[in-house]
Amino acid sequence: MISFVVAMSKHRVIGFHNRLPWHLPEDLKYFKQLTTGHTVIMGRKTYESIGKPLPNRKNVILTRDKAYRQAGCTVLHALADGRTLWEEQDVFVIGGAEIFQLFFPIADQLYITYIDHDFAGDTFFPAFSTEEWQLTESAKGIKNEKNPYDYYFQTYARKGM
Repeated sequence: MISFVVAMSKHRVIGFHNRLPWHLPEDLKYFKQLTTGHTVIMGRKTYESIGKPLPNRKNVILTRDKAYRQAGCTVLHALADGRTLWEEQDVFVIGGAEIFQLFFPIADQLYITYIDHDFAGDTFFPAFSTEEWQLTESAKGIKNEKNPYDYYFQTYARKGM
């Protein structure tokens, strides 16, 4: 199964200058809970914004750069190179925008933390239709001084699965 894990704000903003435009510790905790023990797939820019392999996960970087290498990570250069990964196990695609776009036609599930706030952004999550995706779960996140925005943990499943 291919699942996306993404935090996005109004207007589908997911990044600004290769960083998250917000800090929500509860979302980071949720991300860790979902992905620990699994394979995470990300683009080179996402990996470089994180700066190191995520612990207790198999880290896969998808890049067109044939010379790109990172210790502790598997590097793939085309979607087809990793097909056995997601055919044999659950994987979590964690960004960025180009990687989400590439995987969208074969994704099964979306874990979206929707932040009900306007942020400046230069990177956006692809638009998706409720004709293809059904909201199966939604829970309001805890708002406090460390998590200052209204946000919702939402799960979508591809219809017809």
